[in-house]
Amino acid sequence: MTADPILIFENVIKRYGSLTALDGVSLTLGRGEVVCLIGPSGSGKSTLLRCANALEPLDGGRIVFNGNDVKSTESPVRLVRQRMGMVFQNFELFPHLTVLRNVTIGPTTVLKLSSEAAEERSQKLLAKVGLSDKATAHPSALSGGQQQRVAIARALAMEPALMLFDEPTSALDPETIGEVLSVMKTLADEGMTMLVVTHEMDFARRVANRVAVFDKGRVIEEGTPQQIFTAARVTRTREFLSHLGWHGESAGFHQ
Repeated sequence: MTADPILIFENVIKRYGSLTALDGVSLTLGRGEVVCLIGPSGSGKSTLLRCANALEPLDGGRIVFNGNDVKSTESPVRLVRQRMGMVFQNFELFPHLTVLRNVTIGPTTVLKLSSEAAEERSQKLLAKVGLSDKATAHPSALSGGQQQRVAIARALAMEPALMLFDEPTSALDPETIGEVLSVMKTLADEGMTMLVVTHEMDFARRVANRVAVFDKGRVIEEGTPQQIFTAARVTRTREFLSHLGWHGESAGFHQ
């Protein structure tokens, strides 16, 4: 059992009609851990994150966050989402708002911070992700990598206990992937608890405490990055990594 668990998936099942997207997934994330979810597209990784944040209801099993059941049909969901930040593939920024306003809107409307306190917090976070000079810009004026860093700052502005990342670099040009992964590595180094769906194998190898391999809605293997990437026990894991062409280096990330 993971020490000091913050997020627990117990036999989670999710169906879409006749398709079983999650077929009895059990996984535990400890406080301060970084766990990367890897595997083929359509294997259930992103669905698991959406279930964790109560964006999708479960068809079986349960999810426990900070000791409380996560259920998308009950009012505590709002409190869960306040403490569980999520960064999506496609940024999801408000195009009509400035960068600064995108970051302050959550703390002012949900946490009821004063405008002054929210702006002070947001300015610090924009500095953290290297975008202090973009506070008055609108998202359309930013590169994809910059927009994703704004999205990370926006999630952090809610001071979450846990960050979910759903393939945060999949929509980015190759030259901007590294800047986003570097911000994520900094968060990991600072002790942020993170559950990351990613196809960036080198990031998973360098940053994760554990890696869970998905295939057809199941976790088929779980272990340390060293074990998964150098001594995978399951044939399907080895096939997946070989098919991906992973050779231990990635052009997108440099420590």
